[in-house]
Amino acid sequence: MKQGKMEEEKKERKFFVIVHNIRSSYNVGSVFRSSDALGVDKIFLGGYSPNPGKNKAVCKTALGSEEYVPWEAVWHTHKLIEDLAGQGVKTVALEQSNSSVGLDDFMPSFPMALLLGNEVKGLSKKMLEYVDQVVEIPMLGKKESLNVSVAFGIATHQILLKK
Repeated sequence: MKQGKMEEEKKERKFFVIVHNIRSSYNVGSVFRSSDALGVDKIFLGGYSPNPGKNKAVCKTALGSEEYVPWEAVWHTHKLIEDLAGQGVKTVALEQSNSSVGLDDFMPSFPMALLLGNEVKGLSKKMLEYVDQVVEIPMLGKKESLNVSVAFGIATHQILLKK
């Protein structure tokens, strides 16, 4: 019963992930695994992010999910965002910034793409100019960041629960 309801909800929304300049093959592989579990429609691997077609460590961490989640490697992430916008897809960046909205207050609109940035540098101000909105996970502890794949899992789960 639960599986049928989840499949029905998935048909009502399109949710994509854009991974931009992630350095770690293990983080990318983890995004694949979580994407499979959460029903992501497609992963776009932007910039120098490693991809399963060329990097065995991605596949090792993805544990086969790279076979089930459609993916595409793109070099120019900003052009991808523009192309998706032309198709009616809203792009939301997961990043801490002065303009970000707390994930608790964010109301998603589908079709949607969630943009993730580099583990150390995040997303540049220039890249943030291409997105429709910026969201962040409220941090309750002393540290101000999470691992990118962990943050992706938290954010995506919360976004998809709101649909």
